Amino acid sequence: MQDKRFKSWVKSGSPWVWFTGAAIAISMIMVVGLLLLIAARGMGYFWPGDVYQFEYAEPGKPTITVMGEIYDEEVINAQQLSDQGIVLPDDVTKVTRYLVKTGNRDVYGLDFRWLIKNFISKQSKPENALIAERREWGNFYGTIVSVRENQVLVGKGEEAWPEINQRIEYTNDIHSQATSIERGAIGSINHKMEKLRLQQRQFELDNEATPDNLGMLDKQRAELNEKYQLLQAELNKLYAKMKRDTITVRTAEGKEIALPLQQVIHIWQPNSMSNFAKIKHYVQALWAFVAGEPREANTEGGIFPAIFGTVMMVITMSIFVTPFGVIAAVYLREYAKQGAVTRLVRIAVNNLAGVPSIVYGVFGLGFFVYFLGGNIDQLFFPEALPAPTFGTPGILWSSLTLAILTVPVVIVATEEGLSRIPRNVREGSLALGATKWETLWKTIIPMASPAIMTGLILAIARAAGEVAPLMLVGVVKLAPTLPLDGNMPFVHLDRKFMHLGFHIYDVGFQSPNVEAARPLVYATALLLILVIIVLNLAAIAIRNRLREKYKALDQ
Repeated sequence: MQDKRFKSWVKSGSPWVWFTGAAIAISMIMVVGLLLLIAARGMGYFWPGDVYQFEYAEPGKPTITVMGEIYDEEVINAQQLSDQGIVLPDDVTKVTRYLVKTGNRDVYGLDFRWLIKNFISKQSKPENALIAERREWGNFYGTIVSVRENQVLVGKGEEAWPEINQRIEYTNDIHSQATSIERGAIGSINHKMEKLRLQQRQFELDNEATPDNLGMLDKQRAELNEKYQLLQAELNKLYAKMKRDTITVRTAEGKEIALPLQQVIHIWQPNSMSNFAKIKHYVQALWAFVAGEPREANTEGGIFPAIFGTVMMVITMSIFVTPFGVIAAVYLREYAKQGAVTRLVRIAVNNLAGVPSIVYGVFGLGFFVYFLGGNIDQLFFPEALPAPTFGTPGILWSSLTLAILTVPVVIVATEEGLSRIPRNVREGSLALGATKWETLWKTIIPMASPAIMTGLILAIARAAGEVAPLMLVGVVKLAPTLPLDGNMPFVHLDRKFMHLGFHIYDVGFQSPNVEAARPLVYATALLLILVIIVLNLAAIAIRNRLREKYKALDQ
């Protein structure tokens, strides 16, 4: 009886429903767990951790004082240390060691060092320990000694903190003004000077380098040079103001070092901060990471250029892939004769989705960059040669390469949407006197727009995370300028750009300071996931609105 019930239960299909549900649940748990791991490792990096001071002495070596943050803790076999020449008692088999970020790279040469717990004679958390975030050489760990203005003492010891905070805010404000002038007004002048150089070269190629034309260019150069000299004088004044203040700090070993405040971004004392102050510091650090620019070989600072480049590349790719994919799908479904050739084309489209992405990168480099870009330079930018304009990797060629990579997804999704539209809708439109083109443009394609958006969503999800082809056709480690600025023509599709996916690869595997870069890898990975989610949610919202709009026609 029980055997019959079991067989009946199996035949009903219930076991497979339960197995499917269990597999989906396990997959969801794994995805959520991975996201939580990435979030914990990445977002925890910005929390102001405690600073410890250790008295440390390995056998046969003098005692040293080490100050820094504990980044990691691990238990290893004592034999690993014995192989390194570190002597331990015979009864010790397992050893705990700490990875301590000591900073002060200009003093020690390295940011991190391992400390073995067995050799730590004293551990404390000094209330006056400070961390100074610098524009170069990483963080500085130590204690405050004094503050000076133009070499005149204005504060000493812990009483100098009000002066420090006020002067750092002043210096950062001056630095922002200087950066704005350099990248804004001076950058615009440099752009115009380059345009004049190219214009003169064009006159020479066209045999129009007459005294009048050259005189006109010289007059414009003189005006630009005059503006540049005024801006440079203003910059020199700002630089002089930034050099006004200096702080003297002391390392854990007692060495005193003078730090110009123009090199310092922020200073804080984590051991004496309240919970509210730590939360405020966390929010500021997180915003600086999202909105700032990278420093120190991408291991410090922010990643805004990478976010901007990723989003702009995906949007540009979407502009290219949507019309091509829709046109191809409409032709295959509505116009092409359904036969062996059409079936062969569909098979080819489906197979394109399985081609390794690096192959598309090689194709993009050969066809778009060298062939198409090289010919565009010959035809439209001869004055810039031999320096290429479009005959070099850039955001335009990256977008087109990814458009080709993702166009099969859009074609398949659009075809599926077109096939689901009832035949009587087409016949009714034609019966009312509409042409086939009018039927397609005003009825069929709008009704298939949710399916088109579904294909675009899948294309965005894949394109945003691709890295391999971009390494060949436009992405770089550090882009000096964004592809969008205030100089004509405002959108510069010929420029190289930064990308979150490549930033993860570069920081995680090419960084000279792996330990310092590891938390940034997690933080950047989480940000890339969030960018993809936001882009997809925007496309899903548009798709849902279109679905509701044309639901009545589909019934």
